Amino acid sequence: MIISPPKDLIENPIEFISKQSNYSFGEYISYRTPVDSKGRYFHFDEIKHRLPKKLDTLLVWSLMKEARSNQRQTAFFDGSVVVPSLYLTPTIQKAISETDRNTTTAALEWMCNKIGEQKHLDYLLNDLIEDEAISSSQLEGAATTTKVAKDMLKRARKPRSLDEKMILGNFRMMKFAWEHRNKALSVEFIEELHQIGVEGIEDDKYKPGVIRTTDDVVVENNDGEVVHTPPKAESLSSRLDRLVEWVNQSHHDAESSGYIHPLVKAITLHFRIGYEHPFHDGNGRVARALFYWYMFKNEFAAFRYIAISLLLKEAPVQYGKSYLYTETDDMDLTYFVDHQCRIIIRAINKFKASYKESVEQTEVFNKWLWDSGLYRQLTDKQQTVFQVAKSEKAVSFTINNVKDNLGCSYNTAATVLNGLVELKLFKKVKDGREWVYKMIDQKELVKSWQADTKQFKD
Repeated sequence: MIISPPKDLIENPIEFISKQSNYSFGEYISYRTPVDSKGRYFHFDEIKHRLPKKLDTLLVWSLMKEARSNQRQTAFFDGSVVVPSLYLTPTIQKAISETDRNTTTAALEWMCNKIGEQKHLDYLLNDLIEDEAISSSQLEGAATTTKVAKDMLKRARKPRSLDEKMILGNFRMMKFAWEHRNKALSVEFIEELHQIGVEGIEDDKYKPGVIRTTDDVVVENNDGEVVHTPPKAESLSSRLDRLVEWVNQSHHDAESSGYIHPLVKAITLHFRIGYEHPFHDGNGRVARALFYWYMFKNEFAAFRYIAISLLLKEAPVQYGKSYLYTETDDMDLTYFVDHQCRIIIRAINKFKASYKESVEQTEVFNKWLWDSGLYRQLTDKQQTVFQVAKSEKAVSFTINNVKDNLGCSYNTAATVLNGLVELKLFKKVKDGREWVYKMIDQKELVKSWQADTKQFKD
């Protein structure tokens, strides 16, 4: 359990220090700032263990709270039980900048245009779409491996377990969020999103699309301890109505005193759904899907390929603490927004690295193709599939999978894959009623090519 901040603070802490003969002003004044020297926004639970033992913890906390109250936004109302506040930490500002520079629809179009004939980016992007659906489910406890989950989604096979049903539900929910990005938010939209995501898993447990009317829902940690009790269900409906109204208001006028960047607003929406827990189960998945929906709505299309949950699941305890830190410190949203922004910066960098790596691998691959003489033998579509296989962004292919990703007919997709088999670049094996195609091991490919070349010369 975390240590909640003290409610009674020292008033006028600077004046208090000046009256204490045994307190060194120089030792305390450096704490009169919202963040530390590295830009970190600490909660009392963290600062308590970081201070030298000789310092008065309550006094340090009082200095920090005073500095924060002087610089935070207070008119940040979203229909909450408590009016939340926010301080724009260096991390939040950096995340906003990275988002504006790298994730807009225009930035994504520029990236695609820059690649030109390196068409396998489209295939790569389709692969990245799956990452958020899979990792968001794994964050909620789905035990299916990423490899098995990707195989299910790529081959469009029916789920074989509750875990796979959870992943497929998440995938459909993310697709729904993208396809309905231009809609206004409504309680009905949130209910439909939840129903799409959890229906058919354990309906008695999840109650798909049904807002809770009871107070028997709590959030527990891994030890079974209750760490969050959502606000009462009695006025949940009206609170959701106010939240929806706030989301649908425009806060993007840079000249307005009520300006809120879409990234911050999307994260706030994420927090509010998690805090309110409007459903019996599946709230985290809905909260994260709504974050993406709001980013899509505001023309940040690259977030389709940026998996936040992939990184959240690496440190789920910190994710949970960011909720609790906000809740226990007068609904200070800074903790949650700052934590999400740290994750988002890493996720954007991961997306950029994937793009850069794909471009570099393509250049090497094209040289190999040219030197081996295979370049002239491959069609454009075969080059695309082979490049994707070589980069290991996808390891198995089916005719239906290639048909969907390349936007071609079934017969064309079959010709593409069987042609790669005939060229001894791919192999195919029967899996049930379906043929599955895989690229031959790269070392084996080169060795085979070198052997054929030597035999031809001899």
